[in-house]
Amino acid sequence: MQSFNIQDCILYEDKDILVCHKPAGVAVQSARFGMADMESSLKNHLALKTPGKMPCLGIIHRLDQPVEGVLVFAKTPKAAAELNRQITSKTVTKEYLAVTAQLPEEKQGHLEDYLKKDNRTNSSSVVTPKTPGAKKASLDYSIQEEIKDERTATGKRILVKIILDTGRHHQIRVQMAHKGMPLLGDRKYNAADKSGLPLGLCSCHLAFRHPANGKKMEFKVTPKGETFKGFLTL
Repeated sequence: MQSFNIQDCILYEDKDILVCHKPAGVAVQSARFGMADMESSLKNHLALKTPGKMPCLGIIHRLDQPVEGVLVFAKTPKAAAELNRQITSKTVTKEYLAVTAQLPEEKQGHLEDYLKKDNRTNSSSVVTPKTPGAKKASLDYSIQEEIKDERTATGKRILVKIILDTGRHHQIRVQMAHKGMPLLGDRKYNAADKSGLPLGLCSCHLAFRHPANGKKMEFKVTPKGETFKGFLTL
């Protein structure tokens, strides 16, 4: 895992929320002792600001460890409850940028599948709607740009914008692979990828209402990973 400075990750902070740009390779929350993650690093950051006081930090949503991008955290139970309400009511905007080597027949479209998580392998797969434990997953995608790259099997990299409607386990990675557009650098769902590139997925745009005053909060980031380099539309 790469080293990181939590101060460099913070995009915005007030008494109610923290908004960060999580680096790729850093876990939101780690079960491994001694392994730095966003939660522990932010709690240390807050503890230094208020010595002797136990910091409150609510995890509102997550990104897979190899995924970079925008995350919001709550600093009070009240803020956490309101942000979770917005997530549940689907009033939070979540947009991603992804990179694939496969150009689909349709330049834009809507994907709707049913996914089931396998806790044993920490993976998800597309199943029939009647499969026990299946959960509906949906997203919209649109092709943004295509550039040449000899490292990929098709000789190109393709930038895709994704608007997430639901938030299932590994949803984007699973649905894109099922559609025939597996993400570059995805070791779990794109085993045939020999490019050597890191996972091409970034949470690039997050919008929500401030949990205390209702003001619209909007954050956009540009991906820093090698897989995104060279695209002019970033």
